[in-house]
Amino acid sequence: MNTESGNSFPENTVLVVGAGVSGVCAALQCARSGIRCLLIERSGINGGTLALSGIASPGLFFDWKGRQVIAGIGWELVHECVETCGDTLPEFTRYRAEDFWRFEIPVDPVVFTALCDEKLLAEGVEVRYHTMLAGLQRQGNSWRATVCEKDGLQKVVVRCVIDCTGDANAVVQAGGRVRIPPVCQPGTSSVICSGINRAQLIPEQMENDFRKEAAAGRIFPADLGWSKGYSDLFLSRNGTNANHINGINGGDSRGRSTMEICGRLALLRSYRFLKRQPGCENLHMQYAGLECGVRESRTIVGEATVTDESYRTGAPMADPIAYAFYPMDLHDAEEGILNTQLVPGALPSVPRGALLPAGQEGLLAAGRIISSTRKANAGLRIQAVCMATGQAAGAWAALAIRNDCPLRELPYEQLRAELLRCGAILPAVNTQSNHGNAGK
Repeated sequence: MNTESGNSFPENTVLVVGAGVSGVCAALQCARSGIRCLLIERSGINGGTLALSGIASPGLFFDWKGRQVIAGIGWELVHECVETCGDTLPEFTRYRAEDFWRFEIPVDPVVFTALCDEKLLAEGVEVRYHTMLAGLQRQGNSWRATVCEKDGLQKVVVRCVIDCTGDANAVVQAGGRVRIPPVCQPGTSSVICSGINRAQLIPEQMENDFRKEAAAGRIFPADLGWSKGYSDLFLSRNGTNANHINGINGGDSRGRSTMEICGRLALLRSYRFLKRQPGCENLHMQYAGLECGVRESRTIVGEATVTDESYRTGAPMADPIAYAFYPMDLHDAEEGILNTQLVPGALPSVPRGALLPAGQEGLLAAGRIISSTRKANAGLRIQAVCMATGQAAGAWAALAIRNDCPLRELPYEQLRAELLRCGAILPAVNTQSNHGNAGK
């Protein structure tokens, strides 16, 4: 791969687009599998939603019975962050479906992102922050990519591209097909509130004042919670992951800009309302993340698709590359949350075809954009699964380059062996059911 800015790399390089948790895992796996990797990220930090949107609680890594079902690079990063901070892990054997979120793992985003940078540098990954993909064109067995750096556009030629953008931006630029829901799940703008004297709060007055202000259009129900009426969710969570930014698809620049503006205006309405309430006179807000968290925008149309039913029941999938374990956590503007639990004992899995855009070569997708129907994606979009699919995509791309073969022609056994070598946990193959089976 050659760039006009004077940096030279082998053409047998993987370009990973997006340095969220899936992109970091993809890049590290490429390097550990012996292939050079260029990782580009539009912002100035890795971690994606974990760092930029204040949603710093990856999960779920353990199943119903407290058995680990997702490991590998993602778990390595999370576990090392917890150890570095001297924190403790949840008691996974006490899992309860009704409060599943308690088994996510809070991490310090400052330590986590610094650990990611440390490992990326140690593995020889070339990291370019403040860099966006501006175009993809197929050129023989390679991709000619245009990237936008601070000093302008640069051309790079790479063997394989992995889309970890969260919005399928690389797949769209390559001409791949995507699914776009008619109405997306709401986004969320998170802050950390302080200066609240909870002993002086008057809930009845707050609710009455809210109704008056809402009738006047000065505050919206979604500003303070996930329901259609008054909610104390925003206050109970101190502003973190506690509002809904409705009716916007943040998949492209125009939609994302609209979402960011609407998110900040929602916070301003909340601030103005709460500041006038007894106990909130000294309210202070600081950003938990500088960007609005996006739950849904686009998914790819892949060679295989995880359906709602196959996810809910844990039906066996061909060529599985990861487990997933999370309820179908669908946020909705009207209903708040439409949470569908898994069939008791079910362990969903992800087929490798869900990472391969239909009709494309030399292009993979990882993270929340993998090929899946809407409710299934509401369980697959969470960070532990994004880490696992990122690692799988990195291994797949690297092995295809090492074997000088198209992605589709790489034997599944080779991919499976490489993932197991690098610490991943995979569903058993050639079985009748994945239910309750967390073995390698």
